Amino acid sequence: MTTPLTARQRLSELHRYAAVSGEDFTAQNLASTRTNQLRFARCSFAGADLRYATLEGCWFKFCDFSGADLRGASLRGAVLAGCDLRDADLRDADLTDVRLSSVNTGIPRLGPTDVTGARFEGTSLRNALAEDVIGWPLGLVRNE
Repeated sequence: MTTPLTARQRLSELHRYAAVSGEDFTAQNLASTRTNQLRFARCSFAGADLRYATLEGCWFKFCDFSGADLRGASLRGAVLAGCDLRDADLRDADLTDVRLSSVNTGIPRLGPTDVTGARFEGTSLRNALAEDVIGWPLGLVRNE
């Protein structure tokens, strides 16, 4: 009898560029998860524990990270388009080369990324690009 894989194990075993659509990871323990440049669409990570997760090169479209704990996570080269990061904890995360943007869903442009209330203390934002992002903290450098 085999035991079912945890969400962390399942994500770690997916092949490079695999598509993950509509999955609900709300409030799950995904700490230290390692992924392989996955493509997420309309997934919920609301309130999830993603501390020290490796999400490098992943692509997130319309994903919910509201209230998620991403402290120390690596999102190097990730793309977050139309995502909800309200009240997410990104302290000490690595957002080098990350792209935060909206999704062009029509005229006017809809689907902006929202970082209202997110915490960025100690976050690496080297070469980060933030376009059409709601709630970007004043004084936070967008492109270092």
